[in-house]
Amino acid sequence: MIQVDGSPFAEHAITANSQPLDGVKLLIPVVPGTFYCAGANYRDHIVKRAAHHGREPKFASRPDIGYRANNALIADGENIVKPADAGEEFEYEGELVAVFGKTARKVSRDEALDCVFAWTIGNDVSERGWQSSDRANARAKNCDTFKPMEPWMMTNYDAANAHTIIRLNGEVTDDFKTANMIFSAVDYITEITKYATIHPGDVMWLGTDGMPRAIVPGDTVEVEITGLGVLCNPVVAEA
Repeated sequence: MIQVDGSPFAEHAITANSQPLDGVKLLIPVVPGTFYCAGANYRDHIVKRAAHHGREPKFASRPDIGYRANNALIADGENIVKPADAGEEFEYEGELVAVFGKTARKVSRDEALDCVFAWTIGNDVSERGWQSSDRANARAKNCDTFKPMEPWMMTNYDAANAHTIIRLNGEVTDDFKTANMIFSAVDYITEITKYATIHPGDVMWLGTDGMPRAIVPGDTVEVEITGLGVLCNPVVAEA
């Protein structure tokens, strides 16, 4: 692994210093200035969650933009901590993540993907009871350790034919086409930049599909997106 001085989004220089990969601690790839997210962005996920609650599915008519908190971010291999008062519906959500590399406002659809510096993987851990009962997602989505993020970013990545594969303790529990979104990254980028300026290092998580399973202390969750790598985190109980 070669050391680089500076920012990947600005001036930087490749140094002569190197370390073996197994001799370094890999952190999250970026600490975002703004942490955007896409809510309920896969049709099958919406249908299955609605059926689980005995109600009709509702689909958004436009890209809904949400936010997550940086305090929840952890690196590959670090522990997802289940709070002592969390309920049984404590679940993973494997997601494609866009990392922005430009300052931009009011971009066209043709310009949207030019704002993306690279792509990576996230796990949007969620406590569904809190998500249903609370007015905001401070507990349900944003507790410490609820947002594992892969250390690698890949430029020039095309997710058109990629699959998102979730493994729970080695068993494949979900396998879906990553690009099978209701609203694409282009849709979200153009919608966000109508109202807010994006900056280098900001991120946007793009939602999950299927019906995630509950996770418990002792489990290990892997999120793979083909061509991007594998994000792996154990689950532990709050001390």
